[in-house]
Amino acid sequence: MRMLENIISDRGSRYAVSGGPCTSDEEARAFIKELRRYRKFAKATHNSWALLCCEGALKNDDGEAGAGLVILRMLEREGLRDHIVVVTRWFGGKNLGGDRFRHVQEAVRVYLAAL
Repeated sequence: MRMLENIISDRGSRYAVSGGPCTSDEEARAFIKELRRYRKFAKATHNSWALLCCEGALKNDDGEAGAGLVILRMLEREGLRDHIVVVTRWFGGKNLGGDRFRHVQEAVRVYLAAL
């Protein structure tokens, strides 16, 4: 599991990105469970994720509407299969509007560059 913390901060909201090898919905749920074992990630507002695997395109917004699809589209463009990417957000109290999608995209870009 690779974790990149505190990569983006905007109006009190903070973002991190994590990921690792993953080949199924069951493994994705286990990955999220393992991520939430870290107290900081368990207290996060959202852990949105996506995965391209033999089961197809899987995603979960975790309450951050549309975030899973943003991650999924980036994985499709990159051709990254059997690898989950999770963007974590700790809500800072102010609505970010459309900026939240730019932050999700930037988090995924940072992760992909670190691979």
